[in-house]
Amino acid sequence: MSVEEASKAVVRNYVEAFNRGDLAALKALLAEDAEIQGVLGQGLFDRIEPVWRQLIEGYGMQLSIQELIAEGNVVAARYLETGTFRKPAFGQQPTGRSYELVAIEWFEIENGKIKRRWGVRDSASQARQLGLLTS
Repeated sequence: MSVEEASKAVVRNYVEAFNRGDLAALKALLAEDAEIQGVLGQGLFDRIEPVWRQLIEGYGMQLSIQELIAEGNVVAARYLETGTFRKPAFGQQPTGRSYELVAIEWFEIENGKIKRRWGVRDSASQARQLGLLTS
């Protein structure tokens, strides 16, 4: 298996674990000192875990891979992200509304683990679709 295919496999496992809501499996895919950066913050797993938990449990977030591109141990992923706001999250009460948006993540894989991960998504669109913004 090429470095690119092995790196893509790590990202696919990450997406599968995220979609199952399996935070222990997500942590196992990360290097011990993995840097995680995204719209809602940055840090090591212990800092990001509460954010991911609210996205998974509150918003029911699911990722559908639309495209994976790899060069060496670097992988870029484009997703269709969907969810429904069913449980309290981020200080807000659930609205029961659903959302759909494009999200992109960039990974560096080292020794079969995610060493760095950057994520971007249209949080303003998400907030509008979930009924959290009035304009």
